[in-house]
Amino acid sequence: MVEHDERGTTMTGVDPGRLDDQQLMKELETIHRTRHDTLLYGSNDALRAHNERMAQLEGEYLRRNPGRLVAAGRTREGARDRDAGGTPPTASGATGSG
Repeated sequence: MVEHDERGTTMTGVDPGRLDDQQLMKELETIHRTRHDTLLYGSNDALRAHNERMAQLEGEYLRRNPGRLVAAGRTREGARDRDAGGTPPTASGATGSG
C-alpha cells in the first residue's frame, strides 16, 4: 500500500520521489487539469494545498529531467521573436544547443 503524507487533516499525496515516471506524469496531468477550477472555485486552503502539491510534483519532474527538450518559442527570447513578427525558433535541448 502506498503511504500518504499528512499535515493535520490535509492529505497531500504520495511523496513525488516515490512515484515511478508513469505515476508522476499521471499526477502532473491530473493536477494541471484541475488547476483552473481550484483557482476559481476552491477555498483558500484548497488553493494552498494545490499550489504546494503542484510545486512538489513539478520540482520532482524537473529533478528527473534536467536535460528535457525546451521549445524555443516557450523561452523569453522566443516570445520576443514572436512579438516582433520573426519566425519562431525551433526546439532545442535545455543545454541551449540547436
